[in-house]
Amino acid sequence: MLIVETVVRIRREHAGGKAIKAIARDLRLSRKVVRKAIRSPEAAFNYQRKVQPLPRIGPYQDRLDALLEENEGRGRRDRLRMTRIHDLLVREGFDGSYDAVRRYAARWRAARRKDAGEGAPAFIPMTFQPGEAYQFDWSHEDVEIAGKPMRVKVAHMRLCDSRAPYVRAYPREGQEMLFDAHARAFAFFGGVPRRGIYDNMKTAVTAVFTGKERVFNRRFLIMTDHYMVEPTACSPAAGWEKGQVEQQVQTIRGRFFQPRLRFASLAELNGWLEAECRRWAEHHAHPERGDITVAEALDMERPALQPILAPFDGFHESEHAVTGTCLISFDRNRYSVMSTAARRTVQVRSYADRIVIRCGDAIVGEHERHFGRNRTIYDPWHYLPVLAHKPGALRNGAPFQDWDLPPALHRLRRRLGTGDEADRRFVRVLSAVLTDGLEPVEAAVREALANGTASDELILNILSRRREPATPHSIVTSEDRMLQHPPLADCARYDLLRGYDAAA
Repeated sequence: MLIVETVVRIRREHAGGKAIKAIARDLRLSRKVVRKAIRSPEAAFNYQRKVQPLPRIGPYQDRLDALLEENEGRGRRDRLRMTRIHDLLVREGFDGSYDAVRRYAARWRAARRKDAGEGAPAFIPMTFQPGEAYQFDWSHEDVEIAGKPMRVKVAHMRLCDSRAPYVRAYPREGQEMLFDAHARAFAFFGGVPRRGIYDNMKTAVTAVFTGKERVFNRRFLIMTDHYMVEPTACSPAAGWEKGQVEQQVQTIRGRFFQPRLRFASLAELNGWLEAECRRWAEHHAHPERGDITVAEALDMERPALQPILAPFDGFHESEHAVTGTCLISFDRNRYSVMSTAARRTVQVRSYADRIVIRCGDAIVGEHERHFGRNRTIYDPWHYLPVLAHKPGALRNGAPFQDWDLPPALHRLRRRLGTGDEADRRFVRVLSAVLTDGLEPVEAAVREALANGTASDELILNILSRRREPATPHSIVTSEDRMLQHPPLADCARYDLLRGYDAAA
């Protein structure tokens, strides 16, 4: 294909009287090309292929058309990828490349839209009032936590008017993470918009019907009612209905998560992400109001947001059975509970960073949440009532290995020494925690050690003396000194005595 400068030179030399043969010889072109350049209007020299050769696909064109037609008739979730269609053709003897199939499929779809009279997809620009709405979505990003690669689930929220972003990373995409992300985002923005725009994620939507009709998850509805938010679900596979947060996902991925982030923990990562959201808002202009930054637009929108009356108790509850060893299985790990709940059914309320275990109205366990697998997390104090009756388990009991005792109790155990008798005496002191509490027991241990004695009898005696109420000191007044029956001076009573003696 000739460049414009060559075409212009050919036309100029021919207009000056130079022969086509001479032009072709000097420029080393064929006379056919020279004639075409001379005849082209305004130096336009474009080549347009009228027939597309298909050396590889040709014998399989009808079969490929049938596969593409059948694939278009399937639902979006059931449609085959182009790699799968290429694989089906290869199984039937096709020896062409995947790119050839992909390019043919693109031309096939374009021709189909043209025949149907459809053009390129077009959209309507949207505008929102201050405090009117926010958009929410999830993305998956690759990071490195504590030296190990990890794929985190990132919650994205964006205010539709000010375009202020908020992102936070979680190990999972559970409902409790959804609740936590909303609570932290609203606190970050300083208020709550009146409407939330979501896709049809399972943690929010239970059933999808025709049009905009949805059945929302019960706990999700309780959360939106708590914050006075109207939830709005997008049409299936219609990402443009929440285009702002969809664009934010791509922007944040390129600006925050590339190159790969490396942090010691998720808490450090989320602290950095929150700081980056503030910095990004302070240094980027509003896309529609270029004279102010996103941070300034957020300050202007904040008065229109609803106030946060109280934090939402965002947990996901499930029932679990307690084993005879006072353990429950939750999220591929085992957690201990108080021995009073052994072999009973408990309710586990899972939060983004902790779990609370309840048996009826009583809390029988609370642990920091772990997201690995096959770990057993003990709280040794849960087993103290059992240990009081089985002191021999102190030495080899799994919950008591590497027990992080308070300093005074740790020194007492070291002073008592090792052996069955020493364990029994130490367990006697520990058992007092069930009735007196940990702080009084630790204070009694400190007093005994300060006196140079490591005796369980002395420690229990100190606790007993402290349990006895002190005798109150009464205030003695002059009224208290008065006798209830004061003596009377009556000498006539002696005459009565003389009368008794005479009679005798």
